[in-house]
Amino acid sequence: MRNSLGYKAYASKRDLWQAYMEGGDPQAREELILAHLPLVKATVRRMVTSLASHAELDDLESAGLFGLIDAVEKFNPSMGKEFAVYASFRIRGAILDELRALDWVPRSLRDKSRQLEFAYSELEQRLGRSPTDEELAESLKLTLPKLHTLMGEVSGLLCLSLEELLTSEEENLYIAPISEGSTSESPLDSTAWEELRDLLATAIELLTEQERIVISLYYFEELTLKEIGQVLSISESRVCQVHARAILRLRATLQQRGIATSRG
Repeated sequence: MRNSLGYKAYASKRDLWQAYMEGGDPQAREELILAHLPLVKATVRRMVTSLASHAELDDLESAGLFGLIDAVEKFNPSMGKEFAVYASFRIRGAILDELRALDWVPRSLRDKSRQLEFAYSELEQRLGRSPTDEELAESLKLTLPKLHTLMGEVSGLLCLSLEELLTSEEENLYIAPISEGSTSESPLDSTAWEELRDLLATAIELLTEQERIVISLYYFEELTLKEIGQVLSISESRVCQVHARAILRLRATLQQRGIATSRG
C-alpha cells in the first residue's frame, strides 16, 4: 500500500527492517535513519556537555549521523539485539573520531591528565590499595582543594578515555560490542567482548557505591554530569571529582589485568 505521496507505508519498524534487509529498499533505509535521528542529537548533547563544550555541534552531529548510517547498514535484527544499543556505540565512536580529528584537548590538559593517572597508578601499586585523595594530593605536591580542581578539569578527558575503551577496536581485540548485530560477527569477536565486559564489571564492583552510581548513570543511563548531580543532590563539580576518581580506579584495575586503556 502507498500513501498520498506515493511512498509505501510500513506498519512497524519490524516491517522497515524486513523491507531493508530482504530487498534493500532505499525508502526503508531512509525511514530507519530518520526514525533514529533523535538518538544522534541526544548522544551529541550528552557528550558535548561533558567532553567538549566548545566543539561545533553541527560537526559532531554530522559525524554522529555517519555513525547512525553505518549502524543501519550493518545491523542484523535477526541477531536479537536492540538496535538503539548497537547504534549508540557506532554513533559515539564516530563522534570520538571527529573529536580526535579536531584535537580539541589542549596539550597542557593532556599532560595534567597523564600526571594524575601516573601518580594514581604508582601509589596504588606501592600501597596495594586505592590511594586516598590526601595521599594523591601529597604525591602530586598539591593541596586537597587544588587536587579536586585538577580532577574536575580532567574529568572530561577521562570521560573520553572510557568512551574510547567502550567503543574502540585496537590490536585485533574488539573491546566493545561493535560487531553485535553484524552479519560478520564471529565467535572470537563475541568471546573477546564478553571477557572484557566481565573484567569491566569486576572493576566496577571495586568502586565505592557513589562511584558506581555515577558510572552507571553516566555511561549506561546516559545522564549528563549535571543531571547526575541533581539525582544525587550534589554539585556538578563534585560529580566531576567522583567521576574522575572512578575512572582512575577503573583504568588502573584494567591496566593491571593487561587491558590497554590509553592511546598515549
